[in-house]
Amino acid sequence: MIHTLRQTVDRSKKRLGRGHGSGRGKTAGRGTKGQKARGTIPPHFEGGQLSVMKRLPFLRGKQRNKSLQSKPVTVAIGLLSVFPAGSVVTLESLKKHNVIPESATQAKILSGKALSVALTVSVPCSAGARKLIEKAGGNIA
Repeated sequence: MIHTLRQTVDRSKKRLGRGHGSGRGKTAGRGTKGQKARGTIPPHFEGGQLSVMKRLPFLRGKQRNKSLQSKPVTVAIGLLSVFPAGSVVTLESLKKHNVIPESATQAKILSGKALSVALTVSVPCSAGARKLIEKAGGNIA
């Protein structure tokens, strides 16, 4: 019985250029004439117009590797409350306390809520964060 057969969902690919009777003969669904009907052209080809790569200027000097430079991970000063009083805050200790990810190579502390613990910070920080750290009794190394 045909209704008991399992239903198939995969369709077979269209067989192009197999004669007039197939409905996909002669031009095989490519339309008529023109560059795209004849062969393969690279995806970056712009019809003879000067390509994007040739229109853009060369990147010379310091800025050419700017996208490869890693940016520092920003740390809100409130997150430093996980450290015990009198401890030294370094890049390694921030990673150890899971304040920043293990892959981070730089970090910068930014101001925010007041800090209640006196810490010695040896990580770059903003001017506002520096004031809050010193106000709490800590210092910048």
